[in-house]
Amino acid sequence: MTDTTDTRSHMPLGLAQRGYTGVIQHLAAKQAGSALSDVELESRLIELGFVEGARVEVLHEGLVGRDPIAVRVDSITIAVRRREAMAIIVA
Repeated sequence: MTDTTDTRSHMPLGLAQRGYTGVIQHLAAKQAGSALSDVELESRLIELGFVEGARVEVLHEGLVGRDPIAVRVDSITIAVRRREAMAIIVA
C-alpha cells in the first residue's frame, strides 16, 4: 500500500466529512478557536492520542450541526468537538 499523504493538501480535521481518512501532520491549537487555552487544548489532544503521524478516520457525525465527530485514532475511537478538531491538521 502506497502512502499518498505527501500529495494531499493539509486541512483541519474539523472540516473533514464522515469517511475521511488521513494522517495527523501537526497540531495548531491557536487556530482552533476553542474555549480552552492553546496549551491546555494541545495537551488534551496529545493525551487522547492525536499525535503527529497517527492515522485518523472520521467514523460518525452528530445529528445536530454534525457535532461531535467520532474519530478513530490508530486503534482507539474518540468523540471530539469539531471546534477542538480544528486544531488537528491532517493530510
